[in-house]
Amino acid sequence: MTTPRTDHLVLPGVLTAEQAAATVRGILAVQREDGAIPWFRGHHLDPWDHVEAAMALDAAGEHTAAERAYAWLARHQNGDGSWYAAYTDGDPEAVTDRGRETNFVAYVAVGVWHHYLATGDDTFLDRMWPTVYAAVEFVLLLQQTGGQIGWKREDDGTATADALLTGSSSIHHALRCALAVAEQREEPQPDWEVAAGALRHAIRRHPERFLDKDRYSMDWYYPVLGGALTGAEAKERIEADWDRFVVPGLGVRCVVPNPWVTGGESAELALALWAVGESDRALEILQSIQHLRDPETGLYWTGYVFEDQVIWPRELTTWTAGSLLLAVAALGGHEPTCAVFGGERLPVGLEPDCCG
Repeated sequence: MTTPRTDHLVLPGVLTAEQAAATVRGILAVQREDGAIPWFRGHHLDPWDHVEAAMALDAAGEHTAAERAYAWLARHQNGDGSWYAAYTDGDPEAVTDRGRETNFVAYVAVGVWHHYLATGDDTFLDRMWPTVYAAVEFVLLLQQTGGQIGWKREDDGTATADALLTGSSSIHHALRCALAVAEQREEPQPDWEVAAGALRHAIRRHPERFLDKDRYSMDWYYPVLGGALTGAEAKERIEADWDRFVVPGLGVRCVVPNPWVTGGESAELALALWAVGESDRALEILQSIQHLRDPETGLYWTGYVFEDQVIWPRELTTWTAGSLLLAVAALGGHEPTCAVFGGERLPVGLEPDCCG
């Protein structure tokens, strides 16, 4: 058995080889035997963050552990293609939030495509195809006439039509990955293409179709991270609110005006910056959040209240570590991660030439 190469997880001022290995071990230590990856042991699992952590494991060459995480999703998918929003410690019998959030459900497609690119395992892709298909179909039932995706379906079946820009941007990314999976399997899904195009148009041209969450940094960078905004448009959006959200030397605010920087948002912004060719600034952002690293576990604290100079909350979360590893992997040239977040091998030009 050979040790996976992780040269791409070494980044000056961010991770040494030893630190990268410790962070990967930290995520693995939280993963349950059944494959579930909760935020930390004793806390809850949500499907989106579970996938983010699994993707980080694949970026580190831990493909068997990542495959176990996807197998957990396949085993515990609801009959309508969804997952619940929260499971205590990843226990499928201990659901604490029975809402079914569309961006949580869709993200499995990103993880499955990433795992396939990392392993070339056609059998895995075939095995996960029914899971991806059902998840996408659930999500698209909540697409509104304007292209945006409703936030969630309640446990009683009630659909929430209100759409979140961050969530819809993540779904846009997921739909493109799902289409890539379908193309690889030679099972074209033209309805998904239309849906992705309408969603992209809504994100790019119709902010009024989404709930106003302008105070949140995720609404700022997610249209870029999710691939709906590219090129000059993407760079203009990043520049417009840079000073509003970025705290030099500390990271990215979760929400203004709160004096709270968070590791996950900072790492995701770095990934968005890398995607638009701003690798130097991406590196600076990643370097700025190393004060959140716990040297004992290799994991990262969720956030830091800089006015009070205190870590808050006192949580070392797998998804924070996962998002950092993915950003580092992209900057380090890890091909599967670059392809998934850079758009290589993902469908383009889905938006109609003329839209309302």
